[in-house]
Amino acid sequence: RWRRRRALWRKVAEAQERQERSLVRMEAVARRFREQHPSVNVVSILSLPLPELSKKLRDGSLPPDHVFYAYVGKALQIATETNCITEFLQESESQLRKAKLMEKQGLLYGVPVSIKDSIDCQGHDSTLGFIKNINKPAAEDSVVVQVLKRQGAIPFVKTNVPQSLISYDCKNLIFGQTCNPLLYTRTPGGSSGGEGALVGGGGSILGIGTDVGGSLRFPAAFCGICAIKPTGNRLSKRGIMAGVVGQKAVAAAVGPLAKDVESLALCLRALLSEDMFSLDSTVPPLPFNEEVYSSTKPLRIGYYETDFFTMPSPAMRRAVRETKQLLEEAGHTLVPFELTNVDYVIFNYCVRGMFADGGRSFVTKFKGEMEKGSTGLLFWLAKAPHWLKTLLSWIAKPFVPRFSSIVRSMKENTVDEVWSLHHEIEDFCHQFIAQWKKLNLDVMLCPMLGPAFGIGYPAKLSVAVSYTMLYNALDFPAGVVPVTLVTDEDEEELKGYKGYYQDWWDRTLAKAFRGSVGMPVAVQCVALPWQEELCLRFMKEVETL
Repeated sequence: RWRRRRALWRKVAEAQERQERSLVRMEAVARRFREQHPSVNVVSILSLPLPELSKKLRDGSLPPDHVFYAYVGKALQIATETNCITEFLQESESQLRKAKLMEKQGLLYGVPVSIKDSIDCQGHDSTLGFIKNINKPAAEDSVVVQVLKRQGAIPFVKTNVPQSLISYDCKNLIFGQTCNPLLYTRTPGGSSGGEGALVGGGGSILGIGTDVGGSLRFPAAFCGICAIKPTGNRLSKRGIMAGVVGQKAVAAAVGPLAKDVESLALCLRALLSEDMFSLDSTVPPLPFNEEVYSSTKPLRIGYYETDFFTMPSPAMRRAVRETKQLLEEAGHTLVPFELTNVDYVIFNYCVRGMFADGGRSFVTKFKGEMEKGSTGLLFWLAKAPHWLKTLLSWIAKPFVPRFSSIVRSMKENTVDEVWSLHHEIEDFCHQFIAQWKKLNLDVMLCPMLGPAFGIGYPAKLSVAVSYTMLYNALDFPAGVVPVTLVTDEDEEELKGYKGYYQDWWDRTLAKAFRGSVGMPVAVQCVALPWQEELCLRFMKEVETL
């Protein structure tokens, strides 16, 4: 056993050395460029928004290498501050030279892009924070990365994730903890936490991440940037590693993070191209719908301030209220939407759906690993024998009903139970759409968990994913836009925070929200399946107001 642990530590040391070499390499190339081109105004390059930057790159008024090395230098600085980068993709330099020779310039010509650890890049590990995945380089690029390259983009770094991806913090035993660029004692969110930190800190202009319970939306909201989780199959997931493989109850999705909505739209325009549809024929060939995105007709918007499961922080409530008011003043119609049974959805569809095998495949992933901490309670429940789960659930029911429900939903299911669960989720989705259509809505305005928690809190607060995970179970496109900052009044109001269940989780949540004056708070914008363009149009409206 001791020998095995030593071998594991050797692998960890190897990966850490590679990370260290990556940063040294980044420093060397950035310094060399500065020495050769001392007159380049790096600050002005870094301050350009993506649509403007890509226009200048395409019309030749900005050389791609100036942009590339400006971002390498900035990314290095943010990585030193937040520990968000796991590897520098050295081939990006030769790709930069190749991009210059392309006859057809893609929409993202010369744009440096950061990639989440779990997305395959040829010749590089996709570790998911697991030691067993070190030194297992991907044989080829994932479809998304291939399409980015064909569109002229230059993937240049891979970024950190929490172990197993089933967490909204960002820490693993190999690369350690990633911090929030706005406040180092806070988590950047997860599981696309490295992306959130790098894009939020300005070290990358466009990032690609994944989302199975809020993994794009948490980092965006916690780091004060924008992100969109599309419908599960709008973008190809070929070559992307999942936290729980093969489960169909909760839809995972891949999507972009950026500083503003226009950048997200540009990224989707580039990805939803013939390249994507020919590389992965299981993706519906729906190109980006410009007409819907650029439309100016007033919208009918549903909204709610709470899901009656996770009590919103005062800042979250205020974010929704203020946004609602601004939208009404701009001529849109806002209609209250009644959310019911979110507790049932979270326990019975989300937790039970992801761990329908009693958590067996999840536990197998950790076999031979040393650290199991970041997933907290879920790992230990998944490991517990069936009789213990039944007993725990029964004992806890009168005192801690939520704990009892989680334990109950982690039990192993038979195949027919899984099928009937899938059928039930389908039914729920149709009922939700019927309620939506009855109110004649275009889009929905919802709260987004925030402000960013202190490091370590997400592991204790797995129940707080209710606002985001609902839309993975429904498989609706959902984006986040930062709209306000926490004020002293919010902080004062927080003293009366009780929660709906007044259990240990609610008390911990109150602590997690505390001491966040000046931190960003976002709202969530949601549309019906396959309506990413409408979702983005609504996000743009919110951002502008």
